[in-house]
Amino acid sequence: MTPHGQIHHHTALAFGTGLPEFRYRPELDKGETMPARHLRTRTTLRLTTALLASAAVLAVVLVAPWGGTEPEAAPDPTMSQTPEPPTPPPTTPVRRDVYTCPAYSGIDRTNPLANLYKDTFTWGTTPPTKVGDGRGNINWRLNPDNNPSWYMWLHSLRWLGQGIAAGGRGDKAALQRVSTIARDWVNDNPYSWKSDVGAYESTMHRTNVLICLRQAVLSGLHVGKLPLTYAWLDKALLDHAWFLQKNYSGDWNHGTDESIALFGIGCTLMRSDLKKVAANRLTTAIKTSIDTQGSTNEQSTGYAQFNYALWGRAVDVLRKCGVDPGTTIMARRRELAKWLALATNSLGNLPQLGDSEVVRTVPVTGTVLEYAGTLGARGIRPTQRIGIFDAGYIFGRTGWGETRAFTQESTYSIRFGPSQKLHGHNDHTSITYTSHGRDILIDGGHAGYKADDWRFWARSQFAHNELTVKSATGHPETELVRSSLKATSEFYELHDSPGAGVDRTRDVLVLKDPDLMVVLDRGTSDAEQEYSALWHLPADQQVVVSGNDRAVAARPGDRVKTTLLQIPYRQETTPIEVTSGEQDPIQGWHYRTIDKRQPAPVVKFNRSGENATVLSVIAPTRSNAKVSYTTSWRGDRMLLNLTVDGTTTVVGVAPDGTLQRVK
Repeated sequence: MTPHGQIHHHTALAFGTGLPEFRYRPELDKGETMPARHLRTRTTLRLTTALLASAAVLAVVLVAPWGGTEPEAAPDPTMSQTPEPPTPPPTTPVRRDVYTCPAYSGIDRTNPLANLYKDTFTWGTTPPTKVGDGRGNINWRLNPDNNPSWYMWLHSLRWLGQGIAAGGRGDKAALQRVSTIARDWVNDNPYSWKSDVGAYESTMHRTNVLICLRQAVLSGLHVGKLPLTYAWLDKALLDHAWFLQKNYSGDWNHGTDESIALFGIGCTLMRSDLKKVAANRLTTAIKTSIDTQGSTNEQSTGYAQFNYALWGRAVDVLRKCGVDPGTTIMARRRELAKWLALATNSLGNLPQLGDSEVVRTVPVTGTVLEYAGTLGARGIRPTQRIGIFDAGYIFGRTGWGETRAFTQESTYSIRFGPSQKLHGHNDHTSITYTSHGRDILIDGGHAGYKADDWRFWARSQFAHNELTVKSATGHPETELVRSSLKATSEFYELHDSPGAGVDRTRDVLVLKDPDLMVVLDRGTSDAEQEYSALWHLPADQQVVVSGNDRAVAARPGDRVKTTLLQIPYRQETTPIEVTSGEQDPIQGWHYRTIDKRQPAPVVKFNRSGENATVLSVIAPTRSNAKVSYTTSWRGDRMLLNLTVDGTTTVVGVAPDGTLQRVK
């Protein structure tokens, strides 16, 4: 735990797989100032002792995140963690050698049985498309909108779900139709289908569909052994097993899905060799997919929640087919649950970080997610208010509904850490913010996977709340240099180099009572640059600009507004610019989902030159509240006097960028 009010510097973050060994350091117990990682160690040691001493305490910790009444950073990944206790045996006997047919991810809902008889496929916003000749002979190269997702889901065969379910219940006509389509895929896409990206990417999904079809044949025809007329199905499964062994995608959600599917083939066909390969991959992959703090390697909140469910399925699959999943998967999932709970904003959603749509936090019963996902209606209230994760996430909140309604708390996220990969965006130093029961600062969102200008924008620096540098094209590692956590304020400083010869530093001060943010951005370069501090607002906001120092955003008729101040500091301010719904260049949009794009205003505080200094205030208030400020100097430190809805607070701005709440 960070000592109350103490500012500390962060050591280099351990992003690699080889984490340093922890050794006891006596200076930790002498009250000396140490780097953040080691400051957090002392608390973890005390918690570990308590855990070992009391099984009752363990039971509580499994439900609530670490922490007491003060803010606490995430558990240190360099620490050896308390081993997970053995999982108790199930209360009812578990059937062995069973692989449960998974659901079809909802893709089957828009593809009713009647459409399967017409060879019609529906996905996303593309109209229902006739993809065959009406007799189950499908054109597998068809892609009317040149949409890679549409094409991949066509090849997944998940759209056959309703027909497979009907066939399993004894509908022989339905069974015949889905069998014909599946066999047509097998005939038209012989091994190896690696050269076709849609067929390749959907291999694990299609594997599960073929297993589901096999189970439907047995149940629908009331037989215990696959009829000879379906021998092609087992051969297709073995081809898929071979493909999955030879084309492993790696230790992320694709690889996990592939390993589960491969294990499913081994379980279904009683091939212990396939089960062993898949189980070994899962055992290894979990250590990369989810780190000891609960962060996934996907760089996406949406995919973090998906991984929580996916690894839960992995445990279930292994157990039901007679393989002990061990303790690591459960331990990492439990940390991921804490991560997701801390990430949950005051609206009950996960912030849109990386390739993430607006998704609600799933309130998993018996975990910390239950309280977060039900807006505090059920479950045990967490006590940890701040989470700092070495994978590059800061999640913070004013509280969990202790003294005000859950939805009236303010919550925020800040990004830093390793450079962009997998489902990550170029969003380092970016902030999201909720307050007063609504979104205040949003992310540009997730534009889908079609490689076009819209996806390029959504992943770029320009779709996020950060100091952009027009010439910068890099995806830098960003360091959390220092932080200070207090009862009514949190301070963070981040630094990176987004382009050759360009440095950015962002200092963020988050206040409680009044709830607001003060952000100091500094850019330096050896050459002339165009800098912009971007503030992305929800699509329902209308923005009114008053002079060079103020913009006020609100939804017409709403009881909440957001005042954005551009405070003069060490540089002259420039006229405030507001952009919404522009297409050349793309700016001022929000994707709530990959197929729902809306114009959304972006407030810009611009600077030109070699250096830039931008001091911003983001103040959400009641719509009739007054927001004003004055500045004064005390030596080389500027004092920013803010009056927000009748409450006055003073923020000190030091030459080194330190932002401190004085009053």
